[in-house]
Amino acid sequence: MRYLPINHLYLPEGFRPSAAYDIAALRSARENGTILEGPVLRCGVNRTLHVSLGNMEGMIPREEALSPWISGAGRDISLLTCVGNPVCFQVTGIDADQRGAPRILLSRRRAQETAKDYFLKHYTPGTVISARITHLESFGAFADIGCGIIAMLPIENISFSRIKHPSQRFHIGQKILSVIAAVNPAIPRFTLSHKELLGTWLENASLFQPGETVPGIVRAVKDYGCFIELTPNLSGLAEWKEGIAPGDRVSVYIKSIRPERMKIKLQIIRSLPDKEIPAAIRYQITDGQIAHWVYSPPNYEKAAIETTFTFP
Repeated sequence: MRYLPINHLYLPEGFRPSAAYDIAALRSARENGTILEGPVLRCGVNRTLHVSLGNMEGMIPREEALSPWISGAGRDISLLTCVGNPVCFQVTGIDADQRGAPRILLSRRRAQETAKDYFLKHYTPGTVISARITHLESFGAFADIGCGIIAMLPIENISFSRIKHPSQRFHIGQKILSVIAAVNPAIPRFTLSHKELLGTWLENASLFQPGETVPGIVRAVKDYGCFIELTPNLSGLAEWKEGIAPGDRVSVYIKSIRPERMKIKLQIIRSLPDKEIPAAIRYQITDGQIAHWVYSPPNYEKAAIETTFTFP
């Protein structure tokens, strides 16, 4: 991802390039508190994580693998799923084992605590950050916002075009941009939003014009018509057509675009042979702080559709 907003100091795991470390570099990292990253090779029977440092291995003891306030931290699955994936850490000790080989102790928990303190100080509602999707549920997506700290992205915050499951928009490991929607410092917990970064109704509608025929995805089928997604933040309505089902890709003719009613009238031309594939995401906002954002056009006939990012 070419965008690295405010959380470039505490990147999500998997954002840092892989590297091989020598003893001198590890000693320097320990002295300076530098956060490093490496892939987990295996999880031992005592749940110690063994991390590749290039030509050496480091060890993250079970109690140092995950901060206890992170959701799921008390379950073994949270450690087992680290295998094969990169994790961040700080170097806490360098000595030698009985054979004289380097014994390098690492702490992922310490890196997470450092990142958490920074996030609570600098992340307020409306802050745009990078994130990486870690898993998907029917009610939303979970994303690493830095050093393995997981935040929730509710499904209703993903896009204005409604989807039934986050897998229709994201895949595991995907790097995205998001915006802090809420912060609960007592837990602590961060909640994300995403739809505001995808552009307003007008910004999305400006990509199309009446008379064009374009592809779209059927999101809902009603007695009175079919809702067709043109972009993640823009949908239009077409007349009902037999054989059309949600998830189908279709070509549609754009009959009219009416900003004052926020309506796009479409006509389904034909079904397309390939099924839905999540498209590349086009962001209109990529950095900074959002205080107030309005989705609907200025001349919209109804009440404005808007988001205000404030503390409760």
